[in-house]
This record gives sequence, structure tokens and C-alpha cells, in this order.
Amino acid sequence: MYQLEDTTYFILLAAIPLLILVFLLLMLWKNRSQKNFAHKEALKRLSPSKSGFKSILKLSIVCLALFLLVIALVNPRIGTKTEEIKREGVDVVFAIDVSKSMLAEDIAPNRLEKSKQIVNQLLNKLGGDRVGIIGYAGSAFPQLPITTDYNAARMFLSAMNTEMVSSQGTAIAEAIELSKTYFDPENPTSKVLVIISDGEDHQGNTMTISTEASNQNIKIISIAVGNTSGGPIPIKRNGILQEYMRDSNGDRVITRMEEDVLREVATKTDGLFLYGEITSEVVEEVSKFLNTLDKEAFDSVQFSEFKNHFQWFLGAALLLLFIDIFLLERKTFWLEKLNLFNEKK
Repeated sequence: MYQLEDTTYFILLAAIPLLILVFLLLMLWKNRSQKNFAHKEALKRLSPSKSGFKSILKLSIVCLALFLLVIALVNPRIGTKTEEIKREGVDVVFAIDVSKSMLAEDIAPNRLEKSKQIVNQLLNKLGGDRVGIIGYAGSAFPQLPITTDYNAARMFLSAMNTEMVSSQGTAIAEAIELSKTYFDPENPTSKVLVIISDGEDHQGNTMTISTEASNQNIKIISIAVGNTSGGPIPIKRNGILQEYMRDSNGDRVITRMEEDVLREVATKTDGLFLYGEITSEVVEEVSKFLNTLDKEAFDSVQFSEFKNHFQWFLGAALLLLFIDIFLLERKTFWLEKLNLFNEKK
């Protein structure tokens, strides 16, 4: 197995065709200038040691050296050792509320962005745990299946917004129901659902679903974002405030954080309820809670050691450049004697 450490350097390869183009234009200009100066036979008499082939050879060497230098910068790495690494963890699914009420700015920068900050910081803390992501508003939808790829989790997390679900509301029960499909029901180890929401619930059967989740050994960590005094829901375009959301009577809608449902589902599943105001405290408490749970051991084989091979390409490039320095465009006596470049007629 091999890796390319930094493929962005491949863009430098564009210099090779540019160099060839400059060379061709220069040769065209020189030929025209020489024709204006003297006839072809006269030029041969004036510069009998001039070698046309060497110009092309020098260009080829420089282009090849440049190519090798770019490969050296990219740094090909070859796996030299495989190691079986045992990893332990629990399955953690994040259910993130993406309803319009999450745009309220009663917690900075707003409830949804605060939720993303919390999940990002938790991902930094997790070790061998597998993670998944669910989004929900009036309905729940899978965003990322269970995986150990935290970079993918961050990518999908950053893309979440309030436009992902057309039906508005807060379907906490549906999010819990969907999370069951993420976990292996035959696995006795702990499973954790982290619900991040302002707590508004528009379904009503959340406690029943929570009891079913508890029977399947799913523990729920509820994180409430926002505050009880609430705030209006801004409508922005290109980051500029246009208006605040209004109800059918034209009155400004005020959304408030409601903790009762979130607290109850956490209690029902022997989980944990937290306020999301201070991110560092939330991350610390969740990490402590996860460390108390039984962890599942699973094996994964991966290349753990890679050997750099840039030095071979760098050495070859420097050798070619060294040769180019001594490869003059005029004919040389010893090369003419060897006739390597067909310089003898």
C-alpha cells in the first residue's frame, strides 16, 4: 500500500508544458532572427560547433528533473508494516435538531451552530468509539451511518442546516426510533444516543419510544441548547438579517428552550441531561459518562508505518540538473569523438 503525502504539489507539473512552449517560441524567434542575419550555410560556417540536438536534449533533461522534483515534493510513502490494532468503544449516534427554531440566537452564535460546536468538540475527545449522525425536524433522516471515520463525520456535520427538512416541527420520538436502526440489537454492549435540541416536541409519544429504547440498552444523553426566555427566529439572506419569523397573525414568533422532554428521556434511559451553554463543560461531562459504560472490543487491520521515498526522486532530479550544467549546447571534442549524439557527418 502506498500514500501520496501532499498531492497539491501536482499543480507544479503545469510548468512543464509552459516550459516547452517557451522553448518552442524562443527557437522560432532565434530561427527568424538568424535568417534575417545570414543564410543557413553562412551560419554553419560562423558557428561550426553549434549542436541543435543538444538544445532538445537539455530541455528534456530539465523537464524530467522538474517532474522528479514535483514527485519528491508529493512524497510517495509505502507501507512497510501492518499491525493489528485492537480498538474499544461504544456506538454513539448524534441526533441534531435542524428545525427553524434552532436559528434563534439566544445562545451564541445560534442554537444550531452551538450544537455543531458541541459535536465537533466531542469528536475530538472520542477515541475508538464509532459515531453516526441523524438530523431531524418535522421528521428524522439518516445523515451518516455508524463509522470510525471522524473526518467524514465532520464533513456531514458542517453541511447540516435548517433547509434539509421541508416539514417543520421537532420529532424527537422519530429521531429516537431511527437511532435504533443504527445499533446492533444483538450486541449487549452500551449504545448511546446524543440528542441536541431546544426541546420543543411536537409528537407526544416520546416517552413510549424512550422506554423501548431503554429496553434495547440505548442510553440517551440530552443536551438542551437555548434559554427559557427564548428569542425570535431570524430570517437571513447572505448572512444579512431580513426579517424575523412571524405567525399567521403577523406576530413575531418567540421560541423558548423547553427542557422537560429532554430531561425525561434522559432519565427514562438512565442517561444524562445537560445544558449546552458552556461547550467545554458539556464535552467533559459526556466524556466522563461514556467512560463509565461497557465498551465493545473490535479489531481493525491497518498500515501503521509508512516509509518516505522522496529522497530517490530528489536525488535523480539533482543528478539530471548536474548533468545539464555540463551539457553545453556546443559540440565538445570528447563527445564528438564518441559520436553519442551523431555529431559526425
